[in-house]
Amino acid sequence: MAGNSFGNIFRVTTFGESHGRAIGGVLDGCPAGIPLDLELIQKDLDRRKPGQSAIVTQRKEPDEVEIYSGIFEGRTTGTPIGFAIHNTNQKSKDYGHIKDSYRPSHADYVYDQKYGFRDYRGGGRSSARETASRVVAGAIAKQFLKGIEINAFVSQVGTLKMEKSYLELDLKTAEDNIVRCPDQEMAVKMEEYIKAIKKDGDTIGGVITCVAKNVPVGLGEPVFDKLHAELGKAMLSINAVKGFEYGSGFEGVTMKGSKHNDPFNTDGSTKTNHSGGVQGGISNGMDIFFNVAFKPVATVIQGYETIDKEGNIVQTQGKGRHDPCVVPRAVPIVEAMTALVLADYMLLSRVNKI
Repeated sequence: MAGNSFGNIFRVTTFGESHGRAIGGVLDGCPAGIPLDLELIQKDLDRRKPGQSAIVTQRKEPDEVEIYSGIFEGRTTGTPIGFAIHNTNQKSKDYGHIKDSYRPSHADYVYDQKYGFRDYRGGGRSSARETASRVVAGAIAKQFLKGIEINAFVSQVGTLKMEKSYLELDLKTAEDNIVRCPDQEMAVKMEEYIKAIKKDGDTIGGVITCVAKNVPVGLGEPVFDKLHAELGKAMLSINAVKGFEYGSGFEGVTMKGSKHNDPFNTDGSTKTNHSGGVQGGISNGMDIFFNVAFKPVATVIQGYETIDKEGNIVQTQGKGRHDPCVVPRAVPIVEAMTALVLADYMLLSRVNKI
């Protein structure tokens, strides 16, 4: 299986399956001498881990990261940083009923067709549990990106959409509620809605907005390696993501060019930011902001019709522990992938100046 690595210079390779002994990764290209606060890394993992509230999967995993290499006396050494997160609460028997059949809208069928074999326990390598490794690497990237502030938050669940601009809110207050929405009134409505969906044995999707502040001018390569293109790739590589838009996004098509253009201030900043902090594929120093759309989780705790390996129509029912809505736990994943992209492009910008 190819495609397990992400990044050019600041590069992470992940390993492991949902119900294997451990998941983990190797982070290569991190410069030497970066002070690392291991508690901050664990804090981001805790934001992603299962079982943290009533509106997420109740799988109980401590998700404690063990770092095996690349750090000495609290600083990075410049050598590969190897780490692992051990799985402790697998319940593989919950997936015995799908051993010979395929769950609709999961990777089951395509994995079996591509590889001729699949790990049906929780989806194996296709499970979103793999993203815990990304969070570790992203948390390290955040500490390398000192001064750059990355905040993601839930801005929509189903049809419940936050109407306030991120500029009107304190984004850090997103951590004050279990939905991770900085609009506290809307967060209450979202929480109640997710609980109702869960009670019905169903699932719902949502949108995560991410804002990166204090990004310097000049990150990104024109033509094929545009900054927003790499951010789009990063987000679309996350499980359940169905859409990515930055700046004015799809709403921009409703505006005339005379209104959509971002007029300059004398210092090079712009009076508006319809560009979303990126022009010509290169960061312009303004806030980078984008939206990431997540589909409803495919596993519903209801009866459904599907096919088995022989192509026969069979009846089955979703079982196991699953998120009724993934977006609250996906917030740190979006932040992590953003940090990995920015760290990589920061190093690429240094190479271009040599």
